[in-house]
Amino acid sequence: MKVLLLSAYDAQSHRHWRELLVSAFSEIDWTVLTLPPRYFNWRIRGNSLSWAFTERKTLERGYDLVVATSMVDLSALRGFVPVLSQTPTLLYFHENQFAFPKNVGQFDSVEPKILNLYSALAADHLAFNSDYNRRTFLAGVDELLCKMPDYVPAGISRQLMNKSSILAVPLSNSSFVDRASQPKGVLSIVWNHRWEYDKAPERFFSAVKRVLNSGIPVDLHIVGQQFRKQPAVFAEMKSYLEVQFPGVLKHWGFIESLSEYRKLLCEADVVVSTALHDFQGLAILEAVAMGCVPVLPRRLCYEEWFADEFLYDSFVGDPEKESIALAKRISQLSGQKMLGEAVTSPDVSAVAIAAMKSKYQEIFEKTIVDYGLQSV
Repeated sequence: MKVLLLSAYDAQSHRHWRELLVSAFSEIDWTVLTLPPRYFNWRIRGNSLSWAFTERKTLERGYDLVVATSMVDLSALRGFVPVLSQTPTLLYFHENQFAFPKNVGQFDSVEPKILNLYSALAADHLAFNSDYNRRTFLAGVDELLCKMPDYVPAGISRQLMNKSSILAVPLSNSSFVDRASQPKGVLSIVWNHRWEYDKAPERFFSAVKRVLNSGIPVDLHIVGQQFRKQPAVFAEMKSYLEVQFPGVLKHWGFIESLSEYRKLLCEADVVVSTALHDFQGLAILEAVAMGCVPVLPRRLCYEEWFADEFLYDSFVGDPEKESIALAKRISQLSGQKMLGEAVTSPDVSAVAIAAMKSKYQEIFEKTIVDYGLQSV
């Protein structure tokens, strides 16, 4: 089978996904086109233009299936390169543009949302990495179309729902480690997210201050992907921890080496999220696969993956109240660790590529078959 894979904004999680698919399906003849994850507004609007007029021969080579990320301007690309409209196409949603929390002072443009919608309508099948992702996308479509003044077709979200599936981003088989219970001692905490406002680092900092100022010892590993611009709370947090609680901060910043990062996860006790948006929680799942116990707000996609015992109370509109709930959970786990009472991490082997490959194969085949039935 010949498959064209298009990743229009090839961010870290998108790259992980496409590389794992290509590796897992070695029997497929893959052609991969990517564009770098920068200049967001231009990239999502201009990818169809860029590819149609620089990669036309590649796009017209003839494929059994096209797999594209939801960042691809699929409706325009199929218009620019008509042969692609005659090829079954699966659109994969790592995220959707309706559910991103807006940063302070950020202009809420409708353009990315319209592009998401048009691409979804142009695709033959849709796959979302979580039910939360699909629900917020469809709700966002309904809300957007309800604001339009006239000539809005009925049943758009139902039509999209009927041609959609849930299909998680898999973890590599090497991400899973069986490890012995950690000896009693100081609780080791990892916060391993992108250093951006939507991961709510200020809520984590507030909870950590509560824990440390109450005399509870913890070791902190604050890692994750960094960018040129980042919330000011990171500088404040680093200075505070180094001055007020020297020695508590064990890791700070991005860890380049995958083996070193995995070593950290294997040695840590818990992984924490304070996110305001997370469509699958890949960083959390990776840490749990390495044996970390998740400590997560009761919102977003987390309830799909984890039982209630791993969730703390969510107060999106009240950061202080939420930091109290997080600090309480950290304090409980710290007490258990000091007493040598092991807390077992949950089983997430269902998202290993070994388990997920057959599900991807099923969706690939369904997309091709359904396209054939529609073309009759």
